[in-house]
Amino acid sequence: MVTVRPEYFERELKVALQGSFEEMNAELAAFAKSELHRVISEGIASPIYDRYVNGVMGAPEESVRIPNGILYTFSNWPLVINAALEELRKRVPRKTGRYASSFTVLVNERPVTDFGTIPANAEVIIFNLQPYTRKMESGGNGTGKRHFDLAELAVNRRFGDAFRAQATYLNMSGGVVPGVPYILKGEYARLRRARLANPARFSRSFPKRKDMEPGQPITYPAMIINVL
Repeated sequence: MVTVRPEYFERELKVALQGSFEEMNAELAAFAKSELHRVISEGIASPIYDRYVNGVMGAPEESVRIPNGILYTFSNWPLVINAALEELRKRVPRKTGRYASSFTVLVNERPVTDFGTIPANAEVIIFNLQPYTRKMESGGNGTGKRHFDLAELAVNRRFGDAFRAQATYLNMSGGVVPGVPYILKGEYARLRRARLANPARFSRSFPKRKDMEPGQPITYPAMIINVL
């Protein structure tokens, strides 16, 4: 028996073996390596994993001895997070690349760049640190509209059996990332006044909200990812 167990979800593969014990051990090792290559190449599992053979971490597949098995434990946070970042980046303008390169991953209110170190039960938050991120998400500047909403749908389609992504708006604590949260300087107040003066020029409304008033920190569109 070969167990292919990505972190957060589990699958067991059973194979009928024939021949001597030496032949069956070799067949089992070859089958395990073939399945490992398949799930990684198909994007089902991360290329970051631990291997256990006969219960020994790091032992080669060829050392397996029936009735023992081969266990792969994958760290799938890199796979999921990189996929989410790609979904976000492909939906925003790339003229300068500033916005596309400003997506930030947080775990426990701390930026993380080595996704393989994220604990299995962590909650991951992705947001963009640019002060105009909310305007991008709302389509207020004509580009990037609903990039968090649409990326959420794509991530859930691909990883929905094991992870759940949710697009939302968050208040960011000061000190998480330099320049965050951004403090409004009256942008939305000016837009509301302009709309009242000439409503025919504007297709969207600007409701009176605390997080849109001068001197207030903005709320950030974000994607929250959790393990099911």
